[in-house]
Formats: sequence, structure tokens, C-alpha cells
Amino acid sequence: MVGTASLQVNNRNVGSLGFGLMNFTWRPTNTPDEEAFAAMNAALADGANFFVSGEFYGTQDPQDNLFLINRYLTKYPEKAGKIVLSVKGGVNLAIRAPDGSPEGIRKSIDNILDKLDGKAKLDVFCIARVDASNPVETTWKTIKEEYIDTGKIGGLCLSEVSAATLQKALKIVPVSVLEVEVSLWATEIFENGLAEVCAEHNIPIAAYSPLGRGFLTGQLKRPEDIPEGDMRRYFDRFQPENFGKNLELVEAIQKIAQKKGVTPAQLALAWVVQQGKKFGCTVIPIFGATKESQVVENLQETSLTSEEMAEIDAVLKSIRPIGGRYNAAHESALYA
Repeated sequence: MVGTASLQVNNRNVGSLGFGLMNFTWRPTNTPDEEAFAAMNAALADGANFFVSGEFYGTQDPQDNLFLINRYLTKYPEKAGKIVLSVKGGVNLAIRAPDGSPEGIRKSIDNILDKLDGKAKLDVFCIARVDASNPVETTWKTIKEEYIDTGKIGGLCLSEVSAATLQKALKIVPVSVLEVEVSLWATEIFENGLAEVCAEHNIPIAAYSPLGRGFLTGQLKRPEDIPEGDMRRYFDRFQPENFGKNLELVEAIQKIAQKKGVTPAQLALAWVVQQGKKFGCTVIPIFGATKESQVVENLQETSLTSEEMAEIDAVLKSIRPIGGRYNAAHESALYA
């Protein structure tokens, strides 16, 4: 059971771990509703009530994740008040490119609200990426004045921005949460100033892919283990020339987890939480899982001793990940 007493997103209590919904609809085939709903119920039952979705999280239809949430809350309307919901948008769905224009932002938020159909509150709207073709100040002002100030949404999240961009935003609009990839192989926020800015302004960090897109769990032994059509096949760290080297990190982490008597996933999630505390900021790992059993496993409370943290830090210094978090086409949009 993950605690909810002291953590808040946009003034609402959340668990120390959050639940990412992307994997239900961004795989070669969508997860059946019965299986997805069981996993979502398990997350809520164990206190992981911060749900993260995206307007474009679908391989069949970009909006499939929103349709899934609608169906879930149609079946379980009593769950709506328990969920703190963040949805990423600000993307042109036709070409899957950032659109931070006032028109694009209005279209995105209005569409999300339409698909939720009043069944859930949009607690946080998250701008997926900075749109270099539109002034960010105009984007932020549109969201603040037309949607936050009017009560249509709860607050704003920024995803994959630099410390400088975050500081610039704070002069214009309150930032409810920062979303960025954080894991044992994505430690940049502790090196580029973002953790310090979040600590200074008490901004919680939603750490997506805290399990390295499944790689850090140890379930993938070779590139061929990734299903055909899975997006991970297009990311640098999963390429055959990098896979084996990156597996060395997983094997080292597995040894520490085995010695402690926990799974690599449980250790990886605990590290993200405790690493944030070392920097004085709140980091909420947003893990994804399509099966109820995986959710239950990941939500088993785990803490690491100072000696274990030091042992992990030594591993991270000696084994650095090979390859970008995404690929050459997407890396320029990170920390913008």
C-alpha cells in the first residue's frame, strides 16, 4: 500500500507511486477492457491514484487511451472521485507533432474534456513537448487564462522541459507538476538543475518510464524479446548494438535486488523515490503495467538503506547506458 498522506498534485492527495495508462493502448494490440480495468482497480486499491494518460496514446486510434478511461468510468463511476488525472496533449494528432498555438491548445484541451464526457475531472493538462514554432509564453497564457482561471482544468504540467524553461514558465503560470523520464538509466534531472528548481518551488516530479520501458525489470534478455510493432524496437537503447551493454546494468541491479529479496522492479521504483528525497524534491514514479499481478508486485512497499543506495550509485557510475532515450528524431525535443 503506497501512502497518500503527505504527497499532493494540484492540492489533491496522491500515492507515492502513480500509474501510467499508456501501455494499455500503445502496443501492437490494445489490452482487453477486463484486463485493463482489473489493473486500474488494483492500482487504486493500493493507493496509486495518480493516473497519467495522453490524448495521443493509441496505435489503432490516437485517442484510444481516452476512450478506455471513459469506458472504465462508465462501468465504475464511483472511482472518479478517487482518481487524480493528468492527460498529455498539445499535439497535432494527424501528424503527431507538437502544436502549442492557441488554436492547437484549445483544440487539444477541448477534445480531452469532450472524450472524458464529464465522467472525470481533468486535474492536470500536460503539454507533451515544447513547440519551437510557437512562443511558449502564448501557449502558457492561453492555458492559464482560458482553462485554469475559468476552472475548466485543475492545473498545468510541463513535460521534458529544461530548468530554464521551467523557471520562465513559473513567472507566467503556476506549474502543478513536472513530467520527465527518471530511472536508473535516466538520471539527467539530478545533473541538469531540474531537481533543484522543483525542490525550490515545491513542484512534484512525475517520473515516467521508471522501469526503463520494462528493460530494468530483467524480463528482456535479447532484442528479439521485444514484440514486432512495439515502439521500443525504434529506440536507441534497445538496438542490437546497444542492448548487450545496457543489459550489464540490469544484471548488476538484479544482483542487488536478489540480495535484498525484492524484484528488480521494486528496487528500481524505490530508488527513484529515494533519489528524489536526496535532492529535496518529491519524485512520483509513474509505472505502467497491463496485468493486475504486475501492479500488485510493483506496489509492494520497498525502501533502501543508505548502504544499498551507495551500492546502486557505484553501479550507475561504472555502467552508463548506451544510446539515447528515444532516437535521433526525438532527442532534440528533450529538455527543451
